[in-house]
Amino acid sequence: MKQIQELFVEKFTEEKIKVERSLSEYTNTKTGGPAEILAFPTETKDICEMINIANEYQLRVTVIGNASNLIVREKGIRGLVIILTNMKSIKIENSTVIAEAGASLIRVTERVYSAGLTGMEFAAGIPGSVGGAVFMNAGAYEGDVSQVVSEVEVLTPEGKMRTYTNEEMNFAYRHSRIQDEEDIVLKAVFRLQSGDKKKIREKMDNFNFLRGSKQPLEYPSCGSVFKRPKGYFTGKLIHDAGLQGFMIGGAQISLKHAGFIVNRGNATASDYIAVIKYIKTIIKQEFSVELQTEVRIIGEK
Repeated sequence: MKQIQELFVEKFTEEKIKVERSLSEYTNTKTGGPAEILAFPTETKDICEMINIANEYQLRVTVIGNASNLIVREKGIRGLVIILTNMKSIKIENSTVIAEAGASLIRVTERVYSAGLTGMEFAAGIPGSVGGAVFMNAGAYEGDVSQVVSEVEVLTPEGKMRTYTNEEMNFAYRHSRIQDEEDIVLKAVFRLQSGDKKKIREKMDNFNFLRGSKQPLEYPSCGSVFKRPKGYFTGKLIHDAGLQGFMIGGAQISLKHAGFIVNRGNATASDYIAVIKYIKTIIKQEFSVELQTEVRIIGEK
């Protein structure tokens, strides 16, 4: 591995490659072990070169967006870890928005508002990247990415460029084909409509107010932990089970919103995972409901 690390360091600039860097510096939970090779590409050419080297040396490749809905275990991640937040261009042409995978979803919604376009208000305040949002079909307030994306440009694990239409993305609740095929999202094209800027702003401000008043944004967290089970609200199930405030290590079920687990100080990934396991066990016992995680848990066990 040392020789491969040196190869990456020689081929790319210091800004683009870090070796044995702790991922806790980049995750929203402020937890996570080291990445053997951590890459910050700034253009598609970088990613193609990185993937070609990884394939040549049979390195595992892990792509991280804004790391907002992610838990990385303490032992870290072997192989090549790519963080796309330096690929963040946003272009608007009439009612079409072309955003690179690393662009902040919040920044996209603000640019869209400035252009007087409607359709993405639901995403105001979602702390993720475009790539991550496409990967998991992110959504809120009865809107999601599948409703506004027209096509997605990806790099396949074999290093080939492909473009998927909305239909080809196989979007479902918190799911897309990217999760099944391990493609890397490079950019997404959104088709929106012209709207009244005042109404767009009011809607965005209202969603941000609701998010701020209901969600524990004052603490590090991995966002919404569980998918909503059919016929139930996850937060209510956890609240009704009397679990709010339950804590293992530094990870606590939020007193503000039961669907969130927050880092109250020095929480580890293991703390988060233990709380998640406990919640799933109790909800199954109390309500016969199987909770499924929305958050991704990755890294060496």
